[in-house]
Amino acid sequence: MKYINELFNILNNFFLKMTWLNNGATWFVKNILRLPIDLNTTAGKIGGSVQFFIYDVIKIFILLSFLIFIFAYIESNFTPEKTKKVLGKFKGIKGNIFGALLGTVTPFCSCSSIPIFISFTRAGLPIGVTLSFLISSPFVDFAAAIVLASVFGIKIAVAYVFVGIILAVIGGYIISKLKMENQIEEYVYNKTKIDCNSDNENDSESNIIKELTNKEKVQYAKNQVKEIFLKVWKYVVLGVGIGALIHNWIPQQYIESILGEKNPFSVIIATIIAVPIYSDIFGTIPIAEALVYKGVGIGTMLSFMMGVTALSLPSIIMIKKVLKPKLLLTFIGIVVIGIIIIGYLFNIFGYIFI
Repeated sequence: MKYINELFNILNNFFLKMTWLNNGATWFVKNILRLPIDLNTTAGKIGGSVQFFIYDVIKIFILLSFLIFIFAYIESNFTPEKTKKVLGKFKGIKGNIFGALLGTVTPFCSCSSIPIFISFTRAGLPIGVTLSFLISSPFVDFAAAIVLASVFGIKIAVAYVFVGIILAVIGGYIISKLKMENQIEEYVYNKTKIDCNSDNENDSESNIIKELTNKEKVQYAKNQVKEIFLKVWKYVVLGVGIGALIHNWIPQQYIESILGEKNPFSVIIATIIAVPIYSDIFGTIPIAEALVYKGVGIGTMLSFMMGVTALSLPSIIMIKKVLKPKLLLTFIGIVVIGIIIIGYLFNIFGYIFI
């Protein structure tokens, strides 16, 4: 067991944490840019910010590209028709579980998951199953979880995926019991397509409508890397920039007074702060890393990340295109309450994951 743990630590440090890249960024800042890395001086804070930025941006881009390719290739084996047949066999809570699990293996944002949600709804799948998918798809992402593991460790990454799936299952199950099938916009059941992307990009690559050859699967995976990378790179850069600012320039006592564990409203505040931010989990990870470094609790950090990925105003505006007000408010209410409960539970039991 000792040797297994040592091997895991070596692989983890090399492939996930990329300590070699961290050391390389430090060397570059000190020897090429001639900047000190010392938080006690202004020049040192600048050097520390530059080092943080270089290391995190390159690391996330490497992991992002590699993991999206892998998961997109796996996803290419499952056409919408196959998925409908599989999901159609499961009823009740089992259907919610499979809907939530399906959402975890799709490297999509809220907008990209909406056409799939429409396809499932038209196919006659229960509303609870489709809502479980709609919650988990932007909310839980195995590729992002691996990036999360590179920063916070395997335990927290696994916990994030687990609680995200649980929230998606419970949310979809509750909505199915409320019998709100009539709260989905009528056009969803028609053949009219929706253009949910505010940047006027199409999502033709996101829907695989036929069986693909191995060469086509590889090409599809490459296209997904390019498409998703172009969508998220600016959020990663912005997130790392904000993380560097928090990490090196904002006093710890200031962060702790607002989001620290001694503030009983920290989880609620973090969830509210997340709403106006439009990013995805890749962009929130460096911010969360800086917040934890400044003394923010694990639960508060998770609530912030979940809030950004599931509750941001642009995401809600996109989802509003397929859900009527009553169902939309129910959807938001369930997700908000779930995020807050998860945040407080992790703050109480967070020591288990550190």
